[in-house]
Amino acid sequence: MPLVPPRISRRHALRVLVAVLAVLGVLTWWLKPFGQPELQGELTFSTGARTGVYHRYGQLLQQALGRDVPGVDVRLETSEGSQENLKRVASGEADFTVATADAVAKYQLDGKPRADLLRGVARLYDDYVQLVVPADSPVQSARDLRGKRVAIGQPGSGVRLVSDRLLRAAGLDPVLDITPVSIGIDTMPGELEAGRIDAFFWSGGLPTNAVRELSERYQIRLVQLGDLVEELQGSGSPARYYRTAVMPQDAYARARNTSAVTTLAVPNLLVTTADTDPELTEQLTRTVILGRDLVGREVHAAQLVDLRTAIYTDPLELHEGAGRYYSPRRAAAR
Repeated sequence: MPLVPPRISRRHALRVLVAVLAVLGVLTWWLKPFGQPELQGELTFSTGARTGVYHRYGQLLQQALGRDVPGVDVRLETSEGSQENLKRVASGEADFTVATADAVAKYQLDGKPRADLLRGVARLYDDYVQLVVPADSPVQSARDLRGKRVAIGQPGSGVRLVSDRLLRAAGLDPVLDITPVSIGIDTMPGELEAGRIDAFFWSGGLPTNAVRELSERYQIRLVQLGDLVEELQGSGSPARYYRTAVMPQDAYARARNTSAVTTLAVPNLLVTTADTDPELTEQLTRTVILGRDLVGREVHAAQLVDLRTAIYTDPLELHEGAGRYYSPRRAAAR
């Protein structure tokens, strides 16, 4: 005798259908591909020097956004670094950028135009401050730079801020006690190799390609800066974002360091303004978080972007769109 399937009432079938649609709706929201056809337009991302980590990060993010938001044309603009980046975003010249937390705090403290409109999208990786000298240099501390020709970064860079603070913490006047050279990471290595400078400061993710490539063709050494961290942290509000850090010996395998190097690190923030479209910001946040491993294959530090810490964008208030992305995921992780 053939089995007769049980009859399902219309009301029961309707309930099942509603439940299925609800589940599909949640899955669609959760797995929603980054970028929808309705997002159209242009987006300008201010990066940094062409050979620095900011610019490479921007290039890879541009590729990821091109895949995830095909309707949005992403344009990259090189810059001198954090300080110039913040000015561009605040003024509307750029939509998004990366800047160090200490540069953000100084921008706010100085009461720069539209500082109150700056918003955080994500805390990214940390920059490590690097003092690079020839391997046979007598310099063992920043205190030994007196009378030396030292590249301190361009005026609009984050490295200029931290190099000035480090020199003062070392008891040196950044103008009178050294010969300051205002160049960026795109020219620092070549100038050191040619003997036209004695040392350079750099603040960037590990490893920074320009420093790594220099170490592969010229004998260099990284100088410890750990002896200045305590003095630096006591120098004012922006300096509270510095922390003691250690660069492992293999960060630059060809550098002539016999052990790990103590230094200081500062967080990088992905920055926009309160005026930026919340939906676009939510989508960009999704690409940053979900694409960190892909980007991290070429920018190693990008792998350190973590959902648990990305939301902490102090000293900036979190952008509404970024908050939309983080909130349900943080709740689900609890």
